[in-house]
Amino acid sequence: MDTSTVLDPKPHGALPLDPCYAGLSDPYLTPVAPTPLPQPRLVHFNDRLATELGLDAGDQALVDILSGNRPWPAYAPVASVYAGHQFGNWVSQLGDGRALTIAEIRKPNGERAELQLKGAGQTPYSRGADGRAVLRSSIREYLCSEAMHALGIPTTRSLSLVASPEPVQRETVETAAVVCRVAPSFVRFGQFEFFYHRGQHAQLAPLADHVIAANFPHLVGTPDRYARWLEEVVERTARLIAQWQTVGFCHGVMNTDNFSILGLTLDYGPFGFLDAFRQHHVCNHSDYEGRYGYDSQPLIGQWNCSRLLQAVLPLLSDKEEEAADIVTGIYERYAPAYSREAIRRWADKLGLCEVRADDSELVSRLLTLLHRSKSDFTRTFRHLSRVRTDSDAPATGVREEIADLTAFDAWVMDYRARLRAEQNTDDAARAMRMNQVNPKYVLRNHLAQAAIERAMIGDDSEVAALMRLLSRPYDEQPTMERYAAAPPDELRHLEISCSS
Repeated sequence: MDTSTVLDPKPHGALPLDPCYAGLSDPYLTPVAPTPLPQPRLVHFNDRLATELGLDAGDQALVDILSGNRPWPAYAPVASVYAGHQFGNWVSQLGDGRALTIAEIRKPNGERAELQLKGAGQTPYSRGADGRAVLRSSIREYLCSEAMHALGIPTTRSLSLVASPEPVQRETVETAAVVCRVAPSFVRFGQFEFFYHRGQHAQLAPLADHVIAANFPHLVGTPDRYARWLEEVVERTARLIAQWQTVGFCHGVMNTDNFSILGLTLDYGPFGFLDAFRQHHVCNHSDYEGRYGYDSQPLIGQWNCSRLLQAVLPLLSDKEEEAADIVTGIYERYAPAYSREAIRRWADKLGLCEVRADDSELVSRLLTLLHRSKSDFTRTFRHLSRVRTDSDAPATGVREEIADLTAFDAWVMDYRARLRAEQNTDDAARAMRMNQVNPKYVLRNHLAQAAIERAMIGDDSEVAALMRLLSRPYDEQPTMERYAAAPPDELRHLEISCSS
């Protein structure tokens, strides 16, 4: 069957979109054809997302497109150039070294979406690398982006995962894979940094205008559109990091080239959800100085915003001092936006109906207890819904995760008093609310590793099982109870590297 039939807008709803981003052309991006993937095997196809996009995996032609072996009709794939601060150090030339935007479509609901293949081969920005991704890291990104979406955290999405027996050399010889990821835009902070630091300031406005037109249309034509756009970007970023913190997610590589201009979680490499809680947990064993530890993420997010704001100074005013004043005002929006989002989410996790002045201290005391006990972050918050206000008995079902029981019992006494102070004494209703914001299931490293090991021998069933499980992270799923358990001791400290 001809590919154009598969993607015809009438039966499948995906409407062609003028190449809005691709229309920027040189010097922002370069046309590049994907490198064909030999013997592609469809490991998983995300039917739910495909339906949202108006697509169907009904025949081999779409699989060929998603593996990089056939072009999307009437669209020339492109790779973007960018730069970035990596672990705090300026790197002047980066770019899509193994990623290609293969399509821009209009979803049935009218929203736009870009489709990008990760692992599709070399580009001008590969810096001598092979442009491939390995199955190991591709499974982790595929699963986690959808897990984060189900948790309600802004993120890129995953449409398909295709594997190949093609050998790829990393620390050892592995096999290749291609993920098709989806987002309204893949523009990063580093794209603005690239043109600013090269002195190509005339290139900033067309890129910013594209982002605004495609993703902030309410700002189009307004005289102060750049400042208002940046205010939204900074506040979105602050809220995103607050969501990471309150679900116990560590990104691992918070470089400015990995930060989305839309405030999405972007580029899943050595990420991790907290198991045993440590305030300065570092999930990336290549992060020797611990720059991107869990408790450092909020400040790193703010620092990254400062790098973006520096890069767009020429957009804000021809007068240097005036531009600096505007940027300072925008920068100062980050901290309160983060604090508002974080305390509201912590309060929700504790089942509180309102935020009060002392709630930050209550949260801080609990996190200190978890740190001292190395308690399981996800399980502890899930089990807090069992605390009752109609009794002062020990919080059975929660204390099992805690080492310092005397300190914990004192905290629970204050927690009960806080609940009673707002007459929040309907324990059943509160437990239901808490279980809608405290997930039972997250993508723990040992679960992802089990799926990887199975897929490496051609058994894709565990990838499918985790996709089903993680699409409903807040629901009790009795037959999947073992996936909610803390990892065994020998698997509690799996180390993840940047190599992918």
